[in-house]
Amino acid sequence: MSNLENAYAAQSLLIGKLLGTSPWLLIDQTRIDAFAQTTEDPQFIHVNAERAKAETPFSGTIAHGFLTLSMASRMMKDTVATFQGQVMTLNAGFDKLRFLTPVVSGNKIRGIFELKDLKQTSTTRLRMVTKLTIEIEGSTKPALVTDWINVAVFSELE
Repeated sequence: MSNLENAYAAQSLLIGKLLGTSPWLLIDQTRIDAFAQTTEDPQFIHVNAERAKAETPFSGTIAHGFLTLSMASRMMKDTVATFQGQVMTLNAGFDKLRFLTPVVSGNKIRGIFELKDLKQTSTTRLRMVTKLTIEIEGSTKPALVTDWINVAVFSELE
């Protein structure tokens, strides 16, 4: 069997199951400020602690929703193994993305990955849909929930 066929067979058994939970990541003001600068989004709720405390219900600054989402790549790298013969993973997008709870500066977040669907789309590609829940340490409500679509690309040479 090819590396892709082996990966498909192994992953098929995991549909509907937990793939893993990432380590906690600190979302501090330094990270938020860097993201604001990179994305040219310096809205006060993200970068001005005094004003955010006075004018919002969050008791301080909050991370951009897209910052929280962007940490998914790191979380997946730390949690979900690649397959033998896999040469890259392509991000193919998100379905049903919902930002549920703001991440306050100083919070820690982690990702929970559950395999929802798996399909071989070519002789070198596996399309995976993973339910991603990003939790906030100490919160009963997650920061976000989404179905993340990735494509595992395998070498044609085996």
